[in-house]
Amino acid sequence: MKSGMSVRCLFLVIYLFSYSSICFSQENNKPLSKKALHERDSLMAVSILNLDSNFIFVQGGTFQMGLPDTSDVEGSESYKPQHKVTVNGFYILKTHVTQALWFSVMDTNPSCHRDCYNCPVDNISWYDAQIFIAKLNALKHGHYRLPTEAEFEYAARGGNKSVNNEYSGSNAINDVGWYLDNSEGMSHPEGQKKPNELGLADMSGNMWEWCSDWFDMNYYKMSPLNNPIGPAKGDRKVVRGGTWASLDEGCLVVARGCAYPDFRDKFIGFRIVKD
Repeated sequence: MKSGMSVRCLFLVIYLFSYSSICFSQENNKPLSKKALHERDSLMAVSILNLDSNFIFVQGGTFQMGLPDTSDVEGSESYKPQHKVTVNGFYILKTHVTQALWFSVMDTNPSCHRDCYNCPVDNISWYDAQIFIAKLNALKHGHYRLPTEAEFEYAARGGNKSVNNEYSGSNAINDVGWYLDNSEGMSHPEGQKKPNELGLADMSGNMWEWCSDWFDMNYYKMSPLNNPIGPAKGDRKVVRGGTWASLDEGCLVVARGCAYPDFRDKFIGFRIVKD
């Protein structure tokens, strides 16, 4: 590891392992009841057939990304300096990719929190997400992808409708997110909390989300103004949004984390965008 690794990034990796994060059994051998099978299959059909109607358009714009230098949020070195960024318009899924949507494309469910098909799929590496996206693009003849880190923060802030909340949709984390103090130790079905200004749900808490960018704690010091896509190379990928096991400050719209792209656990999922 590089000696200059972000405190937040290092904290993420250590914390996940200390929380017994590894999912030792990816398969649940208990057969589903007929009712549960019917519910699962119905959710799968709805999730794939109605997929495009569940995207929200984010009008392009310019915003201040990151934290001001005067902020005293602990472990926030990689969130600074605050800098101006402009992103083009894009569509983003209202929620994380759910277990139902994943199953409808992949015919598997790798999640540690199993059989909650309205919950976000978890135990997904960055590489796994790329395989899913490739299959989805072939199936739907679309151009789906992971968001860039800048797109994620812009959308989480509420895009051009932003009122500069600390979390995605509120200054009170309990209104908008599942995190350590209210999650009861598990992920929750999508959309149970208040959405943000754009109608996007669970962008603070519930599940860390992969972004397309390589992580560099100093990238903000050299980020281009227009549509930044992160460093050209690296060894870890950015995760954003916080998780059901995060402290409240880990769910801030500015909070950054990172993990190796082959890393899987019960805290990491993703959402997709399309151009």
